Amino acid sequence: MIRFKKLARVTAALTTPLTAEDFLALFNPVYSSRQLRGVVTRVVHETEDSATIYFRPGHGWHAHQAGQWARIGVELNGVRQWRSYSLSTAAGHDPAITVKDAGAVSHVLVRDTKPGDVLFLAPPQGDFVLPEHPRSLLMLTAGSGITPVMSMIRTLVPRRPDANVVLINSNSTPETSVFREELDELADQFPNLTVRHWFTSARGRLQFTARTIADLCPDWRSRAAYACGPEGFLDDAEDLWQREAALEQSRTVPDVTTGADTQGVRTGTLTIERFSTDLTAGAGHDGGLVTFEQSDREVQADGDTPLLDIGEDAGVLMPSGCRMGICHSCLIPLRAGAVRDLRSGEVHNTPGQLIQTCVSAAAGPVNLDL
Repeated sequence: MIRFKKLARVTAALTTPLTAEDFLALFNPVYSSRQLRGVVTRVVHETEDSATIYFRPGHGWHAHQAGQWARIGVELNGVRQWRSYSLSTAAGHDPAITVKDAGAVSHVLVRDTKPGDVLFLAPPQGDFVLPEHPRSLLMLTAGSGITPVMSMIRTLVPRRPDANVVLINSNSTPETSVFREELDELADQFPNLTVRHWFTSARGRLQFTARTIADLCPDWRSRAAYACGPEGFLDDAEDLWQREAALEQSRTVPDVTTGADTQGVRTGTLTIERFSTDLTAGAGHDGGLVTFEQSDREVQADGDTPLLDIGEDAGVLMPSGCRMGICHSCLIPLRAGAVRDLRSGEVHNTPGQLIQTCVSAAAGPVNLDL
């Protein structure tokens, strides 16, 4: 160990200002003991505005479960920007993300990424995953919400002949439907997968009524359901499941002979994956001067924009993850001032309190420890 340390000091002296790690990175671009990285191996353009980016992660990555997501970082104008994307490949396969061109980071990933590029990574996470025990499943997706569900289908259907999956997939047109051809091929190949396409340009918005869903999947109540898509789509799905649960509760009749309750088939569970959160409850207030103390920067902010966006626009390296108040990767201490939670409108002003910058806005002058 002593000889190794001496060798390291000699190596450092000879290579300064570069480190031995910098030289290793020349031969292996994903090598880093400080930051997990991945090298892009393939880019497949799925539709006019979406692409699947395959990458080979470096040491520190762990295999993803079907349905999980990961934080992906890219350099934009010298500032590292992070976004969260669902992993679309089957569990046990090399990872990939499928991205729609919507926003600065997604635009770069879809339009500019090529094999050999290096991505910054964080390990997979999320609990929108397949059930532990075999179940008949109903998948409800809209737009890019197909991404995590595609990982589930690719994982489950080819490997489990006893699987029983119905997918209802909503898109505006066939041309904008990501994975449409592959899904149809899988449905032709595996009788345990049924795919129902719903194109809103021809049929209008999918209505979440018991009758409409039953027309697409007659036994939907007995299935474990998974839903992923835009907020309105998910809200409608939640409303249907809640209405059905209330109806079932009202229809429960005590059996006078046994004392037990009797009723029909109970509606299965509904598991939801949201890509965004409602930030309107705390909006519409005055902002203030935001001071990023470590970065020595000051920005006048309104009361509606998350501090995460304010900092990134100012070139401050901001920790982030899901960007919707779930993963808590963006927690930082409040040095002074007041912030407002954009989900609830609640004001936080205790020095040292950890705040989530992705769902907090300035409620007067703010000092942050960044």
